[in-house]
Amino acid sequence: MKLPIQPPFLPMEAKSVGAIPTGPEWQYEPKWDGFRCVAFRDGSAVELQSKAGQTLTRYFPELVAALLKLKAPKFVLDGEIIMLIDGKLSFDDLLQRIHPAASRVAKLSQQHPAQFVLFDLLVNDRGRSLVDEPFVKRRAALEFFASSTSRAIGLSSSLPPLKTPPWHAVG
Repeated sequence: MKLPIQPPFLPMEAKSVGAIPTGPEWQYEPKWDGFRCVAFRDGSAVELQSKAGQTLTRYFPELVAALLKLKAPKFVLDGEIIMLIDGKLSFDDLLQRIHPAASRVAKLSQQHPAQFVLFDLLVNDRGRSLVDEPFVKRRAALEFFASSTSRAIGLSSSLPPLKTPPWHAVG
C-alpha cells in the first residue's frame, strides 16, 4: 500500500479523566460495543486492523467487499466493527468471528453481516493525510465521505456539546 499512513497505525483512544470535558470544541459519540478498527484501502488492497495493530481482514470479508465497492480508490478510516442481532448490538456474536476456520467465518458473515461505524477520516480519497488537521475539518471531510457509503458502512452519530451536561440535569 502506498498511503501516508501504513499499518500498523494505532488509533486515538479515550483516556480516563476525573470529569467529562465541556466546551464548544468537544463532541460526544455513543459507546459502540464492537471492535475498534482502522481500515486501509489503496486500489484493490484492503486491510482491516485492530486497535492493537493486529489484522482483522480475514474475519470480516463482507466489510472488505463493502469497502472495495466505495468509489474512493484510497482512504484510511477509523471506526468500530459492530454486529446487530435483532436490532441490538451483540459483542458475543462479534467474538465468534475470530475463528481459525475460514469456512466458519464465511458462514457467519452471511448469517449476520457486520457493519463498520465511522469515527474519523485519516487519509482522504486523494491519498492526503488529514491526521494533523483539526477534528472539525476531519469530521466535515468524513461526513462528505460517508454520504456515499453503503448500509454496511455508516457514520457514527456525533452530538454537539451540551449546554447542561446530563449529569447536572435537575429533574
